Amino acid sequence: MLSTGKGGAAPVYGHALGHATYERHRPEQTLLYRLIEKHYPALVEQLEVQGKSLPANVHGEFEAYLKCGRLEHGSLRVHCDKCHFERLVAFSCKKRGFCPSCGARRMAETAALLSDEVFPDVPLRQWVISFPFPLRYLFAAHPHAMGKVLSIVHRVISSHLIHKAGHSLKEGATGAVTLIQRFGSALNLNIHFHILFLDGVYVCRDDRPPRFQRVKAPNKDELQELIQLISQRVGRCLQRQGLLEQDTESAWLDLDPAEDNDAVPQILGSSVSYRIAVGPQQGRKAFMIRTIRPLDRPDPGLERVAKANGFSLHAGVSCEGKQKDKRERLWMCESGVPKLQDHCEHYIMGVFDALETQEDWLQIGGLCKPLGVGSRQLEKVVIKGLNERPEVLHLRAASLIMNVIQDTFPCD
Repeated sequence: MLSTGKGGAAPVYGHALGHATYERHRPEQTLLYRLIEKHYPALVEQLEVQGKSLPANVHGEFEAYLKCGRLEHGSLRVHCDKCHFERLVAFSCKKRGFCPSCGARRMAETAALLSDEVFPDVPLRQWVISFPFPLRYLFAAHPHAMGKVLSIVHRVISSHLIHKAGHSLKEGATGAVTLIQRFGSALNLNIHFHILFLDGVYVCRDDRPPRFQRVKAPNKDELQELIQLISQRVGRCLQRQGLLEQDTESAWLDLDPAEDNDAVPQILGSSVSYRIAVGPQQGRKAFMIRTIRPLDRPDPGLERVAKANGFSLHAGVSCEGKQKDKRERLWMCESGVPKLQDHCEHYIMGVFDALETQEDWLQIGGLCKPLGVGSRQLEKVVIKGLNERPEVLHLRAASLIMNVIQDTFPCD
Protein backbone atom coordinates (compact mmCIF):
# COMPACT_ATOMS: atom_id res chain seq x y z
CA MET A 1 0.00 0.00 0.00
CA LEU A 2 1.26 3.47 -0.83
CA SER A 3 0.59 6.43 1.38
CA THR A 4 2.02 9.87 1.95
CA GLY A 5 5.04 9.71 4.21
CA LYS A 6 8.55 10.85 5.03
CA GLY A 7 11.92 9.40 4.27
CA GLY A 8 15.12 9.65 2.32
CA ALA A 9 15.80 9.53 -1.36
CA ALA A 10 14.08 6.80 -3.31
CA PRO A 11 16.27 3.89 -4.47
CA VAL A 12 16.05 2.31 -7.90
CA TYR A 13 12.56 0.89 -8.10
CA GLY A 14 11.63 -2.56 -9.33
CA HIS A 15 11.99 -4.97 -6.39
CA ALA A 16 8.61 -4.34 -4.79
CA LEU A 17 6.53 -5.41 -7.80
CA GLY A 18 8.75 -8.12 -9.26
CA HIS A 19 9.28 -7.45 -12.95
CA ALA A 20 6.96 -4.42 -13.00
CA THR A 21 8.83 -1.14 -12.80
CA TYR A 22 7.78 2.47 -12.61
CA GLU A 23 9.55 5.01 -14.77
CA ARG A 24 8.78 8.66 -14.20
CA HIS A 25 7.42 10.49 -17.18
CA ARG A 26 9.96 13.07 -18.33
CA PRO A 27 8.17 15.27 -20.89
CA GLU A 28 11.00 17.80 -20.98
CA GLN A 29 13.13 15.23 -22.83
CA THR A 30 10.65 14.72 -25.68
CA LEU A 31 10.78 16.47 -29.03
CA LEU A 32 7.17 17.63 -28.71
CA TYR A 33 7.81 19.35 -25.39
CA ARG A 34 10.92 21.11 -26.67
CA LEU A 35 9.11 22.30 -29.80
CA ILE A 36 6.23 23.77 -27.79
CA GLU A 37 8.49 25.22 -25.10
CA LYS A 38 10.53 27.05 -27.74
CA HIS A 39 7.93 28.05 -30.33
CA TYR A 40 4.75 28.68 -28.31
CA PRO A 41 6.04 32.04 -26.97
CA ALA A 42 7.07 32.95 -30.53
CA LEU A 43 3.53 32.16 -31.74
CA VAL A 44 2.01 34.43 -29.10
CA GLU A 45 4.46 37.20 -29.97
CA GLN A 46 3.72 36.96 -33.70
CA LEU A 47 -0.01 37.17 -33.05
CA GLU A 48 0.45 40.21 -30.81
CA VAL A 49 2.30 41.95 -33.64
CA GLN A 50 -0.79 41.38 -35.81
CA GLY A 51 -3.08 42.66 -33.03
CA LYS A 52 -4.56 39.21 -32.45
CA SER A 53 -4.72 36.84 -29.50
CA LEU A 54 -5.69 33.28 -28.61
CA PRO A 55 -8.60 32.46 -26.28
CA ALA A 56 -7.83 31.95 -22.60
CA ASN A 57 -8.62 28.22 -22.78
CA VAL A 58 -5.99 27.74 -25.51
CA HIS A 59 -3.36 29.52 -23.44
CA GLY A 60 -4.38 27.38 -20.47
CA GLU A 61 -3.92 24.19 -22.50
CA PHE A 62 -0.37 25.08 -23.52
CA GLU A 63 0.66 26.35 -20.09
CA ALA A 64 -0.76 23.29 -18.33
CA TYR A 65 1.05 20.94 -20.73
CA LEU A 66 4.39 22.64 -20.07
CA LYS A 67 3.87 21.94 -16.33
CA CYS A 68 2.57 18.38 -16.73
CA GLY A 69 4.88 15.76 -15.26
CA ARG A 70 7.40 18.32 -13.97
CA LEU A 71 8.29 17.84 -10.31
CA GLU A 72 9.04 21.54 -9.80
CA HIS A 73 5.41 22.39 -10.58
CA GLY A 74 3.93 20.11 -7.93
CA SER A 75 4.31 16.51 -6.83
CA LEU A 76 3.13 13.93 -4.33
CA ARG A 77 5.49 11.96 -2.12
CA VAL A 78 4.29 8.36 -1.75
CA HIS A 79 5.52 5.83 0.78
CA CYS A 80 5.07 2.05 1.12
CA ASP A 81 4.27 1.04 4.71
CA LYS A 82 5.73 -2.44 4.19
CA CYS A 83 9.07 -1.91 2.42
CA HIS A 84 9.38 1.82 3.24
CA PHE A 85 10.06 2.60 -0.41
CA GLU A 86 9.34 6.20 -1.38
CA ARG A 87 8.91 8.03 -4.65
CA LEU A 88 7.94 11.48 -5.91
CA VAL A 89 5.05 11.48 -8.40
CA ALA A 90 4.56 14.68 -10.41
CA PHE A 91 1.10 16.09 -10.93
CA SER A 92 -0.46 15.76 -14.39
CA CYS A 93 -2.34 18.43 -16.32
CA LYS A 94 -5.39 16.19 -17.04
CA LYS A 95 -6.13 18.22 -20.16
CA ARG A 96 -7.96 16.94 -23.22
CA GLY A 97 -6.01 18.67 -25.97
CA PHE A 98 -2.65 17.25 -27.01
CA CYS A 99 -0.84 16.02 -23.89
CA PRO A 100 0.36 12.50 -24.87
CA SER A 101 0.58 11.25 -21.28
CA CYS A 102 -2.86 12.36 -20.11
CA GLY A 103 -4.38 11.47 -23.47
CA ALA A 104 -2.99 7.93 -23.31
CA ARG A 105 -4.45 7.43 -19.85
CA ARG A 106 -7.86 8.70 -20.97
CA MET A 107 -7.61 6.53 -24.09
CA ALA A 108 -7.06 3.40 -21.99
CA GLU A 109 -9.92 4.29 -19.64
CA THR A 110 -12.32 4.87 -22.54
CA ALA A 111 -11.31 1.62 -24.22
CA ALA A 112 -11.90 -0.29 -20.97
CA LEU A 113 -15.33 1.32 -20.56
CA LEU A 114 -16.37 0.43 -24.11
CA SER A 115 -15.06 -3.12 -23.75
CA ASP A 116 -16.48 -3.95 -20.34
CA GLU A 117 -19.72 -1.98 -20.09
CA VAL A 118 -20.93 -0.73 -23.48
CA PHE A 119 -20.45 -3.13 -26.40
CA PRO A 120 -21.82 -6.69 -26.37
CA ASP A 121 -19.74 -9.58 -27.70
CA VAL A 122 -20.98 -9.27 -31.27
CA PRO A 123 -19.16 -8.29 -34.50
CA LEU A 124 -18.23 -4.62 -34.93
CA ARG A 125 -17.38 -2.50 -37.94
CA GLN A 126 -15.60 0.83 -38.07
CA TRP A 127 -17.14 3.48 -40.31
CA VAL A 128 -15.00 6.56 -41.01
CA ILE A 129 -16.46 9.60 -42.74
CA SER A 130 -14.49 12.69 -43.72
CA PHE A 131 -15.76 15.99 -45.07
CA PRO A 132 -14.84 18.69 -47.60
CA PHE A 133 -12.35 21.33 -46.44
CA PRO A 134 -14.96 24.10 -45.92
CA LEU A 135 -17.05 21.85 -43.65
CA ARG A 136 -13.99 20.98 -41.55
CA TYR A 137 -13.57 24.68 -40.86
CA LEU A 138 -17.30 25.06 -40.22
CA PHE A 139 -17.39 22.23 -37.67
CA ALA A 140 -14.42 23.69 -35.79
CA ALA A 141 -15.96 27.16 -35.69
CA HIS A 142 -19.60 26.06 -35.13
CA PRO A 143 -19.76 22.80 -33.13
CA HIS A 144 -23.57 22.85 -33.04
CA ALA A 145 -23.58 22.26 -36.81
CA MET A 146 -21.30 19.27 -36.35
CA GLY A 147 -23.81 17.70 -33.93
CA LYS A 148 -26.63 17.93 -36.46
CA VAL A 149 -24.44 16.41 -39.19
CA LEU A 150 -23.48 13.54 -36.90
CA SER A 151 -27.18 12.76 -36.35
CA ILE A 152 -27.68 12.60 -40.12
CA VAL A 153 -24.74 10.22 -40.59
CA HIS A 154 -25.95 7.94 -37.79
CA ARG A 155 -29.52 7.78 -39.15
CA VAL A 156 -28.37 6.97 -42.69
CA ILE A 157 -26.02 4.14 -41.67
CA SER A 158 -28.33 2.61 -39.06
CA SER A 159 -31.28 2.67 -41.49
CA HIS A 160 -29.11 1.00 -44.12
CA LEU A 161 -28.13 -1.82 -41.72
CA ILE A 162 -31.71 -2.44 -40.60
CA HIS A 163 -33.12 -2.48 -44.13
CA LYS A 164 -30.28 -4.69 -45.34
CA ALA A 165 -31.20 -7.20 -42.63
CA GLY A 166 -34.73 -7.27 -44.05
CA HIS A 167 -36.53 -5.46 -41.24
CA SER A 168 -38.36 -2.20 -40.71
CA LEU A 169 -37.14 0.56 -38.43
CA LYS A 170 -39.75 -0.48 -35.86
CA GLU A 171 -38.57 -4.09 -35.76
CA GLY A 172 -34.80 -3.66 -35.82
CA ALA A 173 -32.31 -1.61 -33.88
CA THR A 174 -28.57 -1.20 -33.97
CA GLY A 175 -26.04 0.69 -31.90
CA ALA A 176 -22.94 2.82 -32.34
CA VAL A 177 -20.37 4.92 -30.51
CA THR A 178 -18.85 7.90 -32.29
CA LEU A 179 -15.50 9.47 -31.51
CA ILE A 180 -14.80 12.75 -33.24
CA GLN A 181 -11.22 13.11 -34.42
CA ARG A 182 -9.98 16.63 -35.01
CA PHE A 183 -6.63 15.96 -36.68
CA GLY A 184 -5.20 14.33 -39.77
CA SER A 185 -1.99 12.40 -40.34
CA ALA A 186 -0.08 15.69 -40.77
CA LEU A 187 -1.58 17.08 -37.53
CA ASN A 188 -3.70 19.37 -39.68
CA LEU A 189 -7.25 20.34 -38.74
CA ASN A 190 -9.35 17.54 -40.20
CA ILE A 191 -12.55 16.93 -38.27
CA HIS A 192 -13.93 13.50 -39.17
CA PHE A 193 -16.03 10.83 -37.49
CA HIS A 194 -14.87 7.39 -36.38
CA ILE A 195 -18.04 5.40 -35.72
CA LEU A 196 -18.04 1.91 -34.21
CA PHE A 197 -21.27 0.26 -35.36
CA LEU A 198 -22.59 -3.14 -34.45
CA ASP A 199 -22.08 -5.17 -37.64
CA GLY A 200 -25.72 -6.17 -37.66
CA VAL A 201 -29.04 -5.44 -35.98
CA TYR A 202 -31.03 -6.59 -32.98
CA VAL A 203 -34.48 -7.84 -33.95
CA CYS A 204 -37.25 -7.13 -31.46
CA ARG A 205 -40.50 -9.06 -32.02
CA ASP A 206 -43.37 -9.78 -29.65
CA ASP A 207 -42.17 -10.30 -26.09
CA ARG A 208 -39.13 -12.39 -27.01
CA PRO A 209 -35.62 -11.24 -26.06
CA PRO A 210 -33.77 -9.25 -28.77
CA ARG A 211 -31.95 -11.47 -31.26
CA PHE A 212 -28.78 -10.30 -33.01
CA GLN A 213 -28.70 -10.74 -36.78
CA ARG A 214 -25.48 -10.08 -38.62
CA VAL A 215 -25.44 -8.39 -42.03
CA LYS A 216 -22.95 -8.73 -44.87
CA ALA A 217 -20.15 -6.23 -45.24
CA PRO A 218 -21.07 -3.26 -47.43
CA ASN A 219 -19.84 -3.36 -51.01
CA LYS A 220 -18.55 -0.40 -52.97
CA ASP A 221 -21.90 0.33 -54.67
CA GLU A 222 -23.70 0.45 -51.33
CA LEU A 223 -21.08 2.78 -49.90
CA GLN A 224 -21.39 5.02 -52.93
CA GLU A 225 -25.15 5.29 -52.43
CA LEU A 226 -24.71 6.01 -48.73
CA ILE A 227 -22.12 8.76 -49.15
CA GLN A 228 -24.19 10.37 -51.91
CA LEU A 229 -27.25 10.38 -49.64
CA ILE A 230 -25.26 11.74 -46.69
CA SER A 231 -23.77 14.58 -48.74
CA GLN A 232 -27.20 15.62 -50.02
CA ARG A 233 -28.85 15.56 -46.60
CA VAL A 234 -25.95 17.44 -44.98
CA GLY A 235 -26.17 20.14 -47.66
CA ARG A 236 -29.92 20.61 -47.14
CA CYS A 237 -29.48 20.68 -43.35
CA LEU A 238 -26.81 23.38 -43.46
CA GLN A 239 -28.89 25.40 -45.90
CA ARG A 240 -31.86 25.36 -43.51
CA GLN A 241 -29.58 26.65 -40.75
CA GLY A 242 -28.38 29.51 -42.93
CA LEU A 243 -24.77 28.28 -42.89
CA LEU A 244 -24.53 27.24 -46.54
CA GLU A 245 -25.49 28.90 -49.80
CA GLN A 246 -25.46 27.18 -53.16
CA ASP A 247 -26.51 27.62 -56.76
CA THR A 248 -26.59 25.27 -59.71
CA GLU A 249 -22.80 25.21 -60.03
CA SER A 250 -21.23 25.66 -56.59
CA ALA A 251 -21.80 25.99 -52.85
CA TRP A 252 -20.14 28.21 -50.23
CA LEU A 253 -20.30 28.93 -46.51
CA ASP A 254 -22.27 31.95 -45.30
CA LEU A 255 -20.70 32.82 -41.94
CA ASP A 256 -20.61 36.00 -39.90
CA PRO A 257 -17.21 37.76 -40.04
CA ALA A 258 -14.90 37.04 -37.12
CA GLU A 259 -13.67 39.71 -34.71
CA ASP A 260 -10.51 41.51 -35.80
CA ASN A 261 -8.51 40.47 -32.72
CA ASP A 262 -9.52 36.80 -32.81
CA ALA A 263 -6.64 34.67 -34.10
CA VAL A 264 -8.56 31.39 -34.13
CA PRO A 265 -10.25 31.73 -37.57
CA GLN A 266 -6.90 32.56 -39.19
CA ILE A 267 -5.20 29.56 -37.56
CA LEU A 268 -8.08 27.20 -38.36
CA GLY A 269 -8.12 28.24 -41.99
CA SER A 270 -4.35 27.79 -42.31
CA SER A 271 -4.44 24.39 -40.63
CA VAL A 272 -7.23 23.11 -42.86
CA SER A 273 -5.38 24.15 -46.01
CA TYR A 274 -1.90 22.97 -44.87
CA ARG A 275 -0.51 26.51 -44.78
CA ILE A 276 1.75 28.33 -42.32
CA ALA A 277 -0.44 30.51 -40.10
CA VAL A 278 1.95 33.14 -38.70
CA GLY A 279 5.52 34.34 -39.01
CA PRO A 280 7.68 35.44 -41.94
CA GLN A 281 6.48 32.50 -44.09
CA GLN A 282 2.80 33.08 -43.38
CA GLY A 283 0.56 31.78 -46.16
CA ARG A 284 3.09 29.37 -47.67
CA LYS A 285 2.24 25.70 -48.02
CA ALA A 286 3.67 23.57 -45.22
CA PHE A 287 6.34 21.00 -46.06
CA MET A 288 4.60 17.65 -46.53
CA ILE A 289 5.99 14.13 -46.70
CA ARG A 290 3.85 11.53 -48.39
CA THR A 291 4.39 7.82 -48.75
CA ILE A 292 3.77 6.46 -52.26
CA ARG A 293 2.37 2.93 -52.24
CA PRO A 294 4.08 0.59 -54.72
CA LEU A 295 2.02 -0.27 -57.79
CA ASP A 296 2.16 -4.00 -57.07
CA ARG A 297 0.73 -3.50 -53.55
CA PRO A 298 -2.68 -1.84 -53.85
CA ASP A 299 -4.41 -0.76 -50.68
CA PRO A 300 -6.92 -3.54 -49.76
CA GLY A 301 -9.03 -1.02 -47.87
CA LEU A 302 -9.90 0.80 -51.11
CA GLU A 303 -12.45 -1.92 -51.85
CA ARG A 304 -14.73 -0.41 -49.22
CA VAL A 305 -14.19 3.31 -49.81
CA ALA A 306 -16.56 5.68 -51.58
CA LYS A 307 -16.29 9.40 -52.35
CA ALA A 308 -18.80 12.00 -53.47
CA ASN A 309 -18.84 15.80 -53.44
CA GLY A 310 -15.77 16.01 -51.22
CA PHE A 311 -17.14 13.47 -48.72
CA SER A 312 -15.43 10.13 -48.11
CA LEU A 313 -16.80 6.99 -46.43
CA HIS A 314 -14.65 4.03 -45.39
CA ALA A 315 -15.91 0.78 -43.87
CA GLY A 316 -13.06 -1.66 -44.41
CA VAL A 317 -12.17 -2.51 -40.78
CA SER A 318 -14.16 -4.99 -38.70
CA CYS A 319 -13.67 -7.52 -35.92
CA GLU A 320 -15.50 -10.52 -34.52
CA GLY A 321 -17.12 -10.62 -31.11
CA LYS A 322 -14.53 -13.07 -29.80
CA GLN A 323 -11.49 -11.16 -31.07
CA LYS A 324 -10.79 -9.44 -27.78
CA ASP A 325 -7.33 -8.19 -28.71
CA LYS A 326 -8.44 -6.71 -32.03
CA ARG A 327 -11.50 -5.10 -30.46
CA GLU A 328 -9.33 -3.54 -27.76
CA ARG A 329 -6.85 -2.21 -30.33
CA LEU A 330 -9.73 -0.80 -32.35
CA TRP A 331 -11.15 0.96 -29.31
CA MET A 332 -7.73 2.30 -28.38
CA CYS A 333 -7.33 3.79 -31.85
CA GLU A 334 -10.83 5.19 -31.77
CA SER A 335 -10.56 6.86 -28.37
CA GLY A 336 -6.98 8.07 -28.74
CA VAL A 337 -5.62 11.60 -28.86
CA PRO A 338 -3.10 12.65 -31.48
CA LYS A 339 0.20 10.94 -30.62
CA LEU A 340 2.21 14.02 -31.36
CA GLN A 341 5.51 12.54 -30.27
CA ASP A 342 5.02 9.64 -32.72
CA HIS A 343 4.11 12.09 -35.47
CA CYS A 344 7.28 14.08 -34.83
CA GLU A 345 9.41 10.95 -35.03
CA HIS A 346 7.63 9.74 -38.16
CA TYR A 347 8.26 13.13 -39.72
CA ILE A 348 11.98 12.85 -39.02
CA MET A 349 12.13 9.29 -40.40
CA GLY A 350 10.22 10.42 -43.49
CA VAL A 351 12.83 13.06 -44.32
CA PHE A 352 14.83 10.37 -46.12
CA ASP A 353 11.85 9.63 -48.36
CA ALA A 354 11.62 13.29 -49.35
CA LEU A 355 14.98 13.54 -51.08
CA GLU A 356 14.05 15.02 -54.42
CA THR A 357 16.72 13.73 -56.79
CA GLN A 358 19.45 11.14 -57.11
CA GLU A 359 21.94 14.02 -56.92
CA ASP A 360 20.76 14.68 -53.36
CA TRP A 361 21.69 11.16 -52.37
CA LEU A 362 25.04 11.34 -54.21
CA GLN A 363 25.84 14.62 -52.49
CA ILE A 364 25.04 13.21 -49.06
CA GLY A 365 26.85 9.95 -49.85
CA GLY A 366 29.91 11.87 -50.98
CA LEU A 367 29.94 13.74 -47.69
CA CYS A 368 29.53 10.60 -45.58
CA LYS A 369 31.97 8.30 -47.39
CA PRO A 370 35.20 9.94 -46.21
CA LEU A 371 33.76 10.06 -42.70
CA GLY A 372 33.12 6.31 -42.71
CA VAL A 373 29.41 6.78 -41.96
CA GLY A 374 27.13 3.98 -43.13
CA SER A 375 23.44 4.30 -44.01
CA ARG A 376 22.22 3.06 -40.64
CA GLN A 377 24.62 5.27 -38.74
CA LEU A 378 23.58 8.17 -40.95
CA GLU A 379 19.96 7.57 -40.04
CA LYS A 380 20.77 7.54 -36.31
CA VAL A 381 22.87 10.68 -36.62
CA VAL A 382 20.11 12.59 -38.40
CA ILE A 383 17.39 11.51 -35.99
CA LYS A 384 19.54 12.46 -32.99
CA GLY A 385 20.51 15.75 -34.57
CA LEU A 386 16.97 16.73 -35.49
CA ASN A 387 15.73 15.90 -32.01
CA GLU A 388 18.37 18.28 -30.65
CA ARG A 389 17.82 20.96 -33.29
CA PRO A 390 14.13 21.07 -34.34
CA GLU A 391 14.61 24.63 -35.62
CA VAL A 392 16.08 23.28 -38.90
CA LEU A 393 12.99 21.25 -39.78
CA HIS A 394 11.83 23.91 -42.23
CA LEU A 395 14.76 23.24 -44.58
CA ARG A 396 14.52 21.23 -47.79
CA ALA A 397 15.12 17.53 -47.09
CA ALA A 398 18.63 17.29 -48.57
CA SER A 399 19.76 20.56 -47.00
CA LEU A 400 18.29 19.49 -43.69
CA ILE A 401 20.21 16.19 -43.60
CA MET A 402 23.47 17.79 -44.69
CA ASN A 403 23.06 20.55 -42.11
CA VAL A 404 22.86 17.98 -39.33
CA ILE A 405 25.73 15.87 -40.68
CA GLN A 406 28.06 18.84 -40.97
CA ASP A 407 27.32 19.86 -37.38
CA THR A 408 27.90 16.31 -36.16
CA PHE A 409 31.12 15.73 -38.13
CA PRO A 410 32.74 19.19 -38.45
CA CYS A 411 35.37 19.46 -41.17
CA ASP A 412 38.93 20.27 -40.26
